[in-house]
Amino acid sequence: MVTPSVRREVVGWCKSRGHSERRACALAGLHRSTCRYARRRVDDEVLVGRLRTLASERPRFGYRRLHALLRREGRTVNRKAVYRLYKAAGLSVRRRTRRKLRAARPMPAAAVTRPNERWSMDFVHDYLEDGRRLRTLNVVDAYTRECHAIEVDTSLPSARVVRVLDRLVWLHGLPETLRIDNGPEFISMTLDAWATRHGVKLDFIQPGKPTQNAHVESFNGHFRDECLSQQRLPTVARARVEFELWRIDYNCERPHSALGYQTPKAFGEIARRSVLPSARAAAALVDRGQRRRATDLHCQHVEEGVEVN
Repeated sequence: MVTPSVRREVVGWCKSRGHSERRACALAGLHRSTCRYARRRVDDEVLVGRLRTLASERPRFGYRRLHALLRREGRTVNRKAVYRLYKAAGLSVRRRTRRKLRAARPMPAAAVTRPNERWSMDFVHDYLEDGRRLRTLNVVDAYTRECHAIEVDTSLPSARVVRVLDRLVWLHGLPETLRIDNGPEFISMTLDAWATRHGVKLDFIQPGKPTQNAHVESFNGHFRDECLSQQRLPTVARARVEFELWRIDYNCERPHSALGYQTPKAFGEIARRSVLPSARAAAALVDRGQRRRATDLHCQHVEEGVEVN
């Protein structure tokens, strides 16, 4: 098949031999409007420059997330055009592939339908520059994909896990289910007592089946790929700062493919306005509001007593 560009060259050759444009187009089998068409890709250089800037700021983002960021900036650009420029500029992200072994597929977990229906938790391990071990406890809402916490330290025992959960319940409400693996911190009596006291179900995955906790495993992969692998961490304090900045960026700026390239925070705000919480979650919210009012009244009485004295 002869392409339009080749037919234009034929038209040009015919015109150089004295034929009119109408006659040359008829001989070449090309419509006159197609012959006169001029490419209008005048912003490719500007767009490629912006793509390079975004890719340097977020080196582990693929073209789909970069396209979402460009659209967020108000640029009207087709995703396929972004892909073409992305490939031509050599910005493709290499991913390691592992051989997949055949295994029996477990029963999938029930789909979540509202915020706080299920939180997923898991640990991630890394090392500081001086060789000391570093651990993080990641807590993700399975519905909104919001990361509620990245707790950082060299050791995170079960008592520390419970303190983190108490803080998150105060901020976000009580989850109905915690999906966790069979690590020693999660099978401990401390966490079991906390769950029993608050009426939270502990949903353990099968041993050696991390894909059954897919939401937090996916988050862990992005966390390692986009944050841990890009940072040099001299101290635990520095790690806390860097991880918290990345968590805020993940919740508030990073487009999430499973949410239609919305941010988890934006999706969560819409969900909390449109989806009714369960009866137990509503009761927990009321209890949290009452405790906050009691705390405010106590602080007010203390301040009045100080003024009187």
